[in-house]
Amino acid sequence: MTTLDRSPDRSPTGDRVLVVLVTGLSGAGRTSTLKILEDEGFEAVDNLPLSLLPMLLAPGRDGAGPSGTARVAVGVDLRTRGFDQRLLLDQLAAMRARADLDLRVLYLDCDDAVLIRRFTETRRRHPLATDRPVADGIRIERDVMMPLREAADVVIDTTALTLAGFRQTLVAALAVDSARRMTVTVLSFAFRGGLPREADLVFDVRFLENPHYVDELRPRDGRDPAVAAYVDRDPDFAPFLGHLKSLLQPLLPRYEREGKSYLTIAVGCTGGKHRSVVTAERLAAWLKSLGTPVTLRHRDLPAAAGEGEQPTDEARHG
Repeated sequence: MTTLDRSPDRSPTGDRVLVVLVTGLSGAGRTSTLKILEDEGFEAVDNLPLSLLPMLLAPGRDGAGPSGTARVAVGVDLRTRGFDQRLLLDQLAAMRARADLDLRVLYLDCDDAVLIRRFTETRRRHPLATDRPVADGIRIERDVMMPLREAADVVIDTTALTLAGFRQTLVAALAVDSARRMTVTVLSFAFRGGLPREADLVFDVRFLENPHYVDELRPRDGRDPAVAAYVDRDPDFAPFLGHLKSLLQPLLPRYEREGKSYLTIAVGCTGGKHRSVVTAERLAAWLKSLGTPVTLRHRDLPAAAGEGEQPTDEARHG
């Protein structure tokens, strides 16, 4: 992996808008780059005709930058309508001259053998090799794109990078301070309704004593203090919850480091009404106390049950 950084030491301040123009070789990772930048709070636009680029980046009416946003990422390559490297270079020069923009040109490179393998695996044709070998298209594209490579602020070679490694390299190379954290969803559910497909981690609390068999507790759910107190009295509940926290605490930063934007922890019991709900409520409260953006959902409670299914403020802004 090779990363070249020719950008000065700078960061967007005041009303300056950070604009990242993503370009490079076809198959080198432009789509993945835009998705990562979108996760980092960028407004991401791909395949915009070059003639519309000045309109996209025109100053907003409030003077705060294009469309009132502080971060914009634009994907441009040979398949962009009206692509002309000389026109694009002129547009870049005009953008660099503007006091309201902080432009970073990112060029994605990759070894020929890896590019050929990627095109073969996806069964896609190279845009410059519709009737010839992929290797010919790559060679021609390198020549066409060389002026943009030379004008780039940052060059990243994606040949040997995993997606997680690429995310870390990208954020560091662009000097983008990641303001977004992984959001954790805690989900209670009933096993009789099936496993939730979105779950990353599943925990079974059917070993706990079941409030369903207590007449006065049966119609209530796990958010009711009486039901919660009943589950609390089970001698195995507190040790289980403690062990669960000990398991999760070192895992969460590792998942985040690997580039996960969302993690769903599912807790199930037979009916999804009592034991799983109490456990999910306690788990979500603990995660929130750690400063983790949390969304709490109770899949198998009636929709009218309301408040327990709403995301926290941290999740809304996280």
